[in-house]
Amino acid sequence: MTANRITITCAPCCWGVDDVNNPHLPAWEKVLDEARDAGFGGMELGPYGYMPLDVVQVSDALAQRDLSIVAGTIFDDLVSEANTENLIRQTREICALITALPKPKTHAGQRFDAPYLTVMDWGHDERDFAAGHSKRAPRLDLSDWAGMVENIRQVATIARDEFGVRTVIHPHAGGYIEFADEIERLVADVDAKTAGLCLDTGHMAYAGMDPVATLTRYWDRVDYIHFKDIDPAVYEAVMGERIRFFDACAKGVMCPIGKGNIDYPAIRAFLNEKSYGGYITIEQERDPRNTGSILDDLAASRVYLQTTGF
Repeated sequence: MTANRITITCAPCCWGVDDVNNPHLPAWEKVLDEARDAGFGGMELGPYGYMPLDVVQVSDALAQRDLSIVAGTIFDDLVSEANTENLIRQTREICALITALPKPKTHAGQRFDAPYLTVMDWGHDERDFAAGHSKRAPRLDLSDWAGMVENIRQVATIARDEFGVRTVIHPHAGGYIEFADEIERLVADVDAKTAGLCLDTGHMAYAGMDPVATLTRYWDRVDYIHFKDIDPAVYEAVMGERIRFFDACAKGVMCPIGKGNIDYPAIRAFLNEKSYGGYITIEQERDPRNTGSILDDLAASRVYLQTTGF
């Protein structure tokens, strides 16, 4: 099999940027500076409202640093009917921006062109405190699940038909699309013409799934991939607590790639076998006040991935 080109990118969550209302977030220009300095080939836009929606301002900032935006993000309540108009507004504003920015290069083996629209469910206390605990996490009833699926379909259809952007659904710890049964249900209810998947090695492992087995099962739906790693000692500790997902991240449950328990040589072999080409985004969620080790952690992840064949 051919080892197609893979470009390693990163996301603002590596700097602790997940909640735009957090008063401790770094300036977006600093994040771009440090992504450039760390040698990444691109960036995600980050959560809605973090980077400005001004095309000229963001284009100039990216050009100065030789970066491109490989994905925009909707990280919000996908379930509530009351949030539908907000989701649609975000979709149009994010897609209008990312499609006006310089287009990322397309690699051999890439199923859909970047930039993508990565969509994640978030904002439910009852699931946030049950992140990683499939047996105790409540599931949506038929009506609420149908509402979430309809919201996803509307977002994905607008992104595709109005902007030519591929939507990829990202199962996320602490949301209503996290566990194996929910991914299975999702791919049955949202067809491949409407949206694909962005599978994240760390979120799969956090939710009790084997990353290679899950990638294998859903490979025909995987359009984009996220990499992270899990510190097994911290994971064991937080699984014994009643704790929100990002509070677990603040304790260091996500560590530099290669220093955790995810088998990246096996993932590299699998991606070689499948001739995957395109973009893989490194993420290491943290408390934004814990900024001292960001560049060291990103460098460690990149060096490890290079030694593993990425």
